[in-house]
Amino acid sequence: MRGLAEFIMRGRWQALAIAVLGAGSVLFGWISAAAVALVTLRKGVRPGIWLMFWALLPAAVATYVTGDAGNVLLLTGTFALALLLRISVSLALAVLASVVVGLLTGGSLLLFSADFLAQIAAVFAELLQQVEAGLQQPGAAPVNLRAPTVAQLVGIFAAGNAMMSVLSLLLARYWQSALYNPGGFGTEFRTLRLPMAAALGLAAMAVALWSLGPDYAGWAVLAAVPLTFWGFALVHANAHAKGRGKAWLILFYMLWLLIDPAKMVLLAVVVADTFIDFRARWQMPPGGGSA
Repeated sequence: MRGLAEFIMRGRWQALAIAVLGAGSVLFGWISAAAVALVTLRKGVRPGIWLMFWALLPAAVATYVTGDAGNVLLLTGTFALALLLRISVSLALAVLASVVVGLLTGGSLLLFSADFLAQIAAVFAELLQQVEAGLQQPGAAPVNLRAPTVAQLVGIFAAGNAMMSVLSLLLARYWQSALYNPGGFGTEFRTLRLPMAAALGLAAMAVALWSLGPDYAGWAVLAAVPLTFWGFALVHANAHAKGRGKAWLILFYMLWLLIDPAKMVLLAVVVADTFIDFRARWQMPPGGGSA
């Protein structure tokens, strides 16, 4: 990945090639978004805007053809976070702003992609009907699988774009550090911490939205996005403080991806960290800090 970053920073045409090719594809929009963020972070707002404008063209064409505005939303969301990070020099603020990116994503989908959302909901409904028919046993009670509603899909897409925007931003920040400040990204990420009021407010919002039912589950996940990245930072800080290897981190991420209770545990640890500050305790020498 470092080689790709070096190629992007070699010149504006190299950056343009990566941004345009990624934005026009289904699978590699995140690379295009990270390239735009890297140029914005390193070279400034005007080069970033120039690159994003050209990257948006193939993304807009893909949206027109398929109805899927994913790459457009990812490019604009990541660029907004990169711009905020460059101005504020605060990774915590940029991660917190992902909630705003998600809200704007949801609003944009409702305004401009209502037909696409309806088509996706219809596809899910038809697929689940086929699954129900396959699971139905003679003489058994009917199998009813609830198809996602448009409201659910909007929340899921909003949370997904918020998380992908942060991941693309972090990739760009990693590239920037690898090229110009080796080791700087690791230190910056391990110290990621949100203000207490913001953390508790997001946690309360996530719980409240989750309690309202399935239609609001995606929005609850959106509220938890900044807290999740805070949790990732805590895990990396613990691994660094305790000298744990990469295998331990890989195991953690596998558990987080595959086991839903692990996500809840991570969020609970983050809420506890607002009061306890685990990182300060991990850095204390044995004996409670005495010489």
